[in-house]
Amino acid sequence: MPSILAADIGATNSRFAYFEGDTSDSLHLVSSAWFPTAQAASFQELLDSLASSDLGLDHERADLICLAAAGPVQGESYCQPPHIAWDIDLGRDLGGDTPSLLINDFVAQAWACLSPVARAAQEVLPGRADLRAAKAVIGAGSNLGHAALAPDGRGGWVPVASEAGHAAFAFFGPEEAAYQEFLGQERGDPYPIADTVVSGKGLSYLYQFFTGRKLEPAQVGEALDSHPPTLEWMARFYGRACRQWALQVVALGGVYIAGGLAVKLPDLVRHPAFGGEFRLADPTNRILAGIPVWLITDENSGLWGAAAAALERLGARR
Repeated sequence: MPSILAADIGATNSRFAYFEGDTSDSLHLVSSAWFPTAQAASFQELLDSLASSDLGLDHERADLICLAAAGPVQGESYCQPPHIAWDIDLGRDLGGDTPSLLINDFVAQAWACLSPVARAAQEVLPGRADLRAAKAVIGAGSNLGHAALAPDGRGGWVPVASEAGHAAFAFFGPEEAAYQEFLGQERGDPYPIADTVVSGKGLSYLYQFFTGRKLEPAQVGEALDSHPPTLEWMARFYGRACRQWALQVVALGGVYIAGGLAVKLPDLVRHPAFGGEFRLADPTNRILAGIPVWLITDENSGLWGAAAAALERLGARR
């Protein structure tokens, strides 16, 4: 049974896991380890921390390696994550003959939708999924990630990467226009992008807009129950981001929400403002009414996805 080293390298945390299994259905998570990304001066330093941890597997002893990174990936081997101070180059950093693969972090989340963690996902909005249609994957954490699963026409799936989090976010009405102006003044950006609005930092900006107080996202999360406007607006913005992505990929197969924000603060996607905004559409467009939405609650979902990708993409090369 192959040993798989999976990683999910994010702007805030870098997660590693040791898996064993022959197929996605037989995957077993043996152990995992988390490291603050910013504490490492390079990816190599992160690998050194891994080697000295109690994970039980490092890149020199794994049979298969799949790393997921929060940024666009070139040639399945190089990434310069936009929110991390260093780059990842598999040829330089890993070496050796072990089959290895580098994928976008939300491509890993897409692969996770084909793994056991998806079967444990919680229903957020009911609907009927077309099992032959595309699935949308989206999730807010330090930033807002997007991916999709497209049917390959042969009963399988093709994960599709996206950098939609860097696209402009759409605001509506005078109240939201005031918030857009606030963000422009606060950040000095030409226009707010989805990464800024629907994310942990977006939660902090929204709370500051209403209260004038600057708090870290975790502190805002603790205060959400006592400040309904922040909860309602963020739920609406999250629902809007999910709606836009579902329409863009025609996600008749359903929408999967991943990422740490909704796992830690599930009220963001269970608030009526989320569902109301997600279902909002042109009266002639009936697509959204039947699309189900699920929340993947396992914070290791990116690791499960990376392990599934390793088996699918690399297993045949061994």
